[in-house]
Amino acid sequence: MEKSIRRWGVLFALPALICFAIAFLVPFVWGLVLSFCRFTAITDVSFTGLDNYVRAFTVDNYFIHSFFFTLLFTVVSVAGINLLAFTLSLVLTGSVPGKNAFRTIIFMPNLIGGIVLGWIWNVIINGFLARYELNIMSDPSFGFWGLVVLMLWQNTGYMMVIYIAAIQNVSTDMLEAASIDGASYTTKLFRIIIPTVMPSITICLFLTLTNGFKLYDQNLALTAGNPNHQTEMLAMNIFNTFYSRVGFEGVGQAKAVIFTILVGMIALGQLAATRRKEVEN
Repeated sequence: MEKSIRRWGVLFALPALICFAIAFLVPFVWGLVLSFCRFTAITDVSFTGLDNYVRAFTVDNYFIHSFFFTLLFTVVSVAGINLLAFTLSLVLTGSVPGKNAFRTIIFMPNLIGGIVLGWIWNVIINGFLARYELNIMSDPSFGFWGLVVLMLWQNTGYMMVIYIAAIQNVSTDMLEAASIDGASYTTKLFRIIIPTVMPSITICLFLTLTNGFKLYDQNLALTAGNPNHQTEMLAMNIFNTFYSRVGFEGVGQAKAVIFTILVGMIALGQLAATRRKEVEN
């Protein structure tokens, strides 16, 4: 029976592999080829070597700024989302009255689309700043912290649900034994709870990290990269390069390849680091 399953396992996986090749592998390889070419359509292609990659860093002054802006935003949002989500999960797995209602309310923003979320927070932030005769375009820091708050509001509930599921699977016997031995709550948290939920921490860090780098809809609706591209994140910079600048299609494609490799390396590095931590625990 086991040999039969192994024999036909590839056949069962074939539809998924075909879909993966059509939806991701073929477009990625073709996009990689186009990043070394000048083109206006896929039927009008001329090879230019590394020219597009050189132009991405020399002609476009905003690309490097977008990278560091996105990096800073991702670090702050990933830390904020996971700390807040984990704290809420600890609280809402305790004996809190109405905790199921609180879980539902906190999770609900995750169901709202990015464009709508960006518009909502644009109205809220501009309404607050209007009291001081300012708006979200007055200072790049307003847009930065607006994006951070938006991401916290949208993603904390989703990560909280993952953490709650993990915490509920922590052995109550181990916690009771630790309590009998006189262990404090802090000791139980760092010696039992956190090591046990490390797989969930790995998942949540991966999701928030990749979501932070790929953010586009919320950036478009909240600031559209203003003022003067100062709040333009990498995904928006690539989109604007490819679709808004004639003759820069190849440069936009080169940026997209750099972006894909960059996010892949960071995500894989994070997975390797946290999985090593899982093994150590």
